[in-house]
Amino acid sequence: MKTCTPDYQIEQNCTGPVCGIDEVGRGPLAGPVVAAAVILKPEALRSEIMRAVNDSKKLTSQKRQEICLGLSDIAHIGIGLADVSEIDQHNIYHATFIAMKRAYEDLCAQHNVLPATALIDGNKTPDLPCNMQAIIKGDTKSISIAAASIVAKEFRDDIMKKLADEYPAYGWDTNVGYPTRKHLEGLKIHGVTPHHRRFFKPVSELIAITS
Repeated sequence: MKTCTPDYQIEQNCTGPVCGIDEVGRGPLAGPVVAAAVILKPEALRSEIMRAVNDSKKLTSQKRQEICLGLSDIAHIGIGLADVSEIDQHNIYHATFIAMKRAYEDLCAQHNVLPATALIDGNKTPDLPCNMQAIIKGDTKSISIAAASIVAKEFRDDIMKKLADEYPAYGWDTNVGYPTRKHLEGLKIHGVTPHHRRFFKPVSELIAITS
C-alpha cells in the first residue's frame, strides 16, 4: 500500500484523546450533510489499513469501503447528520456545524469517551465542550481527520444510493446528489423531491416556476 499523505504529527502535539471531525455533502442539491468524528485507538498506527488512509476524494469507493471496515476495529467512530429541512432552515454553513456536533456527541455516547481535543477540517469550529483546532485542508494533514472524511463519505454515499432505489430518475446512485447532467435532467422532467434542498439553485428556481 502507498503511504498516506496525512500523518499523526498534529495528534501527537495535542492533548488527548484526540478526535478528527470532517463532513461531506455541502455541495449537493439533495440529501443530508453528514459528519464523522473519529478517535484512533493506540493500536491503529500499527495497523496496515492506516497506510491507505487519505483524503476521501482521492480514494476509490472500494478502497474507502475497505478502510471503513478496518477502522471499525481500530477506532472509535461517531456519525452526525443534518437533514434537508435543517439545511433549508439554517443554511448549509450552520447545518454543517450541527452535523459535526452530533457526530461528536454520538462518538461520546457510543463509546463512553470524552475527547480532550477536536481537530476540525476547515477554518471554523462548531460549539464543542473541548479544545478545538481548525485545520484548513485537514484531511491532507491529520490522519484522524482523513479517517473521518472517509467514514462520512461512505455513510452519506450509502444513504444516497438507497434513496436512488426510490427515486431512480436523478442518478443518485452515482452522483450522490451533486448537480450532474442526469440529476439536472431528472429535476426538469420529474420535478423536486422531498430530499432536495429547496433553497439551492436550480431547485429553488424550479419551485418558483411551478408554484
